[in-house]
Amino acid sequence: MLLKGETGVVWGMSDEQQAEAAEDAAESADDVEAEETEQEATDGFENGDFVKVAYTVRTADDDTVVDTTDKSVAEEAGIDNDNYDFSPRTIIIGEGHVFQAVDDALVGGAVGDSGTVEIPAAEAFGEYDDDEVRTVSAEKIGEDDRYPGAQVQIDGQQGHIQTIIGGRARVDFNHPLAGEDLEYEYEVVAEVDDREEQAAGLLGMYLQNAPTVWIQTDEVEEEVVVESDDDDDEDEGADAEPETETQTVEKETLYIEATPQLTMNQQWMFSKQQIAQDVMGKLDLDRVIVQETIDGAGPMGMGMGGLGGLGGAGGEDIEAALEDIDIDADELADELDEE
Repeated sequence: MLLKGETGVVWGMSDEQQAEAAEDAAESADDVEAEETEQEATDGFENGDFVKVAYTVRTADDDTVVDTTDKSVAEEAGIDNDNYDFSPRTIIIGEGHVFQAVDDALVGGAVGDSGTVEIPAAEAFGEYDDDEVRTVSAEKIGEDDRYPGAQVQIDGQQGHIQTIIGGRARVDFNHPLAGEDLEYEYEVVAEVDDREEQAAGLLGMYLQNAPTVWIQTDEVEEEVVVESDDDDDEDEGADAEPETETQTVEKETLYIEATPQLTMNQQWMFSKQQIAQDVMGKLDLDRVIVQETIDGAGPMGMGMGGLGGLGGAGGEDIEAALEDIDIDADELADELDEE
């Protein structure tokens, strides 16, 4: 092999030199490839990123739709629900909000990516376990739920009744999708950077419907522990009570609008403390405040002159209103006189 040096002299290389040069070149190429691969991974999504995903989950055997963010797909499958928000879901990659195989597919990806991930039963909702089908006393089941197919909770376990005869019920405590391989079809529609949108998305994932939220920094007075300069306190040691003072501190607060839909949401009613703690931890917030707003056309009349809108200020309108609600005006007057 010949090389031309800077002086223009042509130098010859020995076989050993050629082998070393080839080895160095190969190592350099491997380093460049590794750097490029690392750079590609860095450029894509990472664990901890918030992304908005549209998806449809089907059983692998018969293409039965079990969950979707597409309303038209839900309607066709007969699983649409007016109280369910069918918009794409906000998730945090790597936090277990989706199956592990889907998390793995999202890492390194970008907005617009789509695909279908195969989820074996063991990695989805587990294999079907015959031992989870048990006979229990019908007395443990409410009378209104004593029929085949009813979803029941017994001793803290969810299940559905297979058969019920006399005082005994056969209950299947397996997950309804146990033993089913799944196909998870997805598309990444956006990366979510706005913290309020992140908070709304997390709440929507828990509650199936995202409430109105906003984040603001509040100044709050609270008691804080301060160091004491008193030598007597040092002498008292561990028995001394800590000295506190009232200080004004800043609290980053997530406000959630308390709508009737949120108030009646069972997931919120039973798990709001856990949900709030999770959202605060994920978004580094200090507190959550659920705020109820009452507005409208104005206060309703509460005196006898208006009866809350039942009639006008005149006595004839009041008497007519009382007749409409099946109350005898004379009897009511006599009772008031007696009191």
